[in-house]
Amino acid sequence: MIRPPFLTLPLVAALGAACLWTIAALAALPAAYWVLPVAGPQDLSPEQILFAFGLMPRAVIALLIGALLGLSGALMQAVLRNPLADPTTLGVASGAQLALVCATLLWPNMLALGPGPVAVVGGGLAALIVMALGARRGFAPVTVTIAGMLVGMLASAISTALTLGQGHYLLSLVIWNGGALSQDSWHGVIRLTVVLVLGAAGAALLVRPLVVLSLGGATAKALGAQVGAIRVAALALAVFVSAMVSAEVGLVGFVGLAAPALARRLGARSVAQVLLAAPLAGALLLWLVDSALLALAAFGLPELPTGALTGLIGGPLLIALLPRLRNIVPPEAERNDTLPPRAPHPWRRVALLACAAVAFAVLSLFGTRGPEGWGVISGAIAASFVPLRATAILAAAAAGALLALSGAALQRVTANPMAAPEVLGVTGGAALGYAATLFLFPAPSPLTLALGSSGGAAATLIILSAYAARSDMAPARLLLAGLAIGAFASALLAAIMASGDPRAWSLLGWLAGSATRVTVAGAMALAAMAVAALGAALLLSRWFDILPLGSGVAQGLGVPLGTVRLAVVLAAGLATGAASVLVGPVSFVGLMAPHIARSLGLLRPAPFLAASWCLGALLMSLAAFGARTASYPYDLPLGLFATLIGTPWLFIALLGRRHA
Repeated sequence: MIRPPFLTLPLVAALGAACLWTIAALAALPAAYWVLPVAGPQDLSPEQILFAFGLMPRAVIALLIGALLGLSGALMQAVLRNPLADPTTLGVASGAQLALVCATLLWPNMLALGPGPVAVVGGGLAALIVMALGARRGFAPVTVTIAGMLVGMLASAISTALTLGQGHYLLSLVIWNGGALSQDSWHGVIRLTVVLVLGAAGAALLVRPLVVLSLGGATAKALGAQVGAIRVAALALAVFVSAMVSAEVGLVGFVGLAAPALARRLGARSVAQVLLAAPLAGALLLWLVDSALLALAAFGLPELPTGALTGLIGGPLLIALLPRLRNIVPPEAERNDTLPPRAPHPWRRVALLACAAVAFAVLSLFGTRGPEGWGVISGAIAASFVPLRATAILAAAAAGALLALSGAALQRVTANPMAAPEVLGVTGGAALGYAATLFLFPAPSPLTLALGSSGGAAATLIILSAYAARSDMAPARLLLAGLAIGAFASALLAAIMASGDPRAWSLLGWLAGSATRVTVAGAMALAAMAVAALGAALLLSRWFDILPLGSGVAQGLGVPLGTVRLAVVLAAGLATGAASVLVGPVSFVGLMAPHIARSLGLLRPAPFLAASWCLGALLMSLAAFGARTASYPYDLPLGLFATLIGTPWLFIALLGRRHA
């Protein structure tokens, strides 16, 4: 039954959006001049041109994009039976964004037919990867969403690194990536209208198959439905629609998640009702947000990309929707991975890892790539470059060790092998703390930046822990909450970077990660912190042995569970923040190093923590060496190489989560 708010609230939203848009239009052009001459643009004033070819098509584009994203999200949620599915959470939008960035910067000839085909291919590949990972657990909503958001994180990290490598394209790409609707005209309206007509026609044909699929895969097969074909067709249509939106205006986040949720909240229940109501809700939502931005800009405030602002609703909305998974996710879908055999001599393997880390650090220190190829640095050149390299290598290794140790500690505390600073939103919190310090203080010192970054990371972990304790979350849903916090942080950072403030450009460079600007004092301080953190973790290894056993066992053994968890969480947050402030929020090292240590059979807390520490130092040193030599004579972002190294292990970790 359709509730009265289904009619009243949309009308109120439409009226509010119209009023806000009118305020912006009146600020640009008095109402007496809204009647435009029919002769042509040559007879229009600059204000009338802005009105006719800027504000008017922008309002229509906002409605069309909102409708398209709402339709895409509704299709994804229907076919996957996942209330958290949308182009953003499944990585489709980020995949399309990465494909367009690659084509723009590296292969512009691929855009000869327009950005649409490139975006569809990129979004389709991202969706294919996510579905392949999700199939390992029968497309369980939690697994699919985690895989999608991690694939999206990877694609966004690579896009940022590529953008930084091409400074002459930097401004336009950053604005476009933020989902700026101001870049369009009536030509965009025509293209998006065609996409909406095609999408609506395809959705109408899929209504009955999706109704059958909503009964469950087994029931649908018993009724003679081609379950695989239905899923492929619905996902292909959703990917096509959302990718065309990305091609037109960039990344507009989480409208596809919010629109179906709003439709159900207002009374839509059946598949047909949701498919009809979600595009309407998405259109009104995006028009309201965009009109509000225009009205604020009319009063002198800086105009932000609409997509960056809509991204801010994603994190809170994801957290609000998490309880809905309790009734649809079978407990076995969140079962932890099977552990490998325990190593007979764990400390021997730890010693080998430590030796490997030191050996590679020495090789990276003296190995070089020059015009003649690979070689060993020597002579007068060595005297000049070795001290600089030693500082950068020490900083990178120490940062990697701290991130890996934080990831290992979080995995032991949460009893979840997928927990890591990057996955739980800790690095996003560190980035927000860094940005806040950068904007709040006129000339912040490195110590001030370190404190701000560490404070942001620690606050993120405390908020996440408090929410998990109140909600009694399963480990997998805890990961989703962390990813939601990370998505919120990313959206806020995107809004900051799109503002045009000069400090935003330094923030963008820091986000890519670099160890070359670290001072000797900073590197030494970070190394001392890494050694101290390892020593403290080894002394408290008994805690890490007891915590995964549960609260009952811990309390029975006299361990103050709440105090211990808070101490570990704070320490992990501070360590992550300190590492991030010097080398940037590099990706996946905190996940990758503990995963490798566990695969080597190092399961006891002490050797597991020590091995993760050594592996983090080794992997980050490898990333720093690759960033310095891969594109000689230019240095590439450290974060890009850390991400590329960590990606295979990320996928291995996800593929290892087999369906029970």
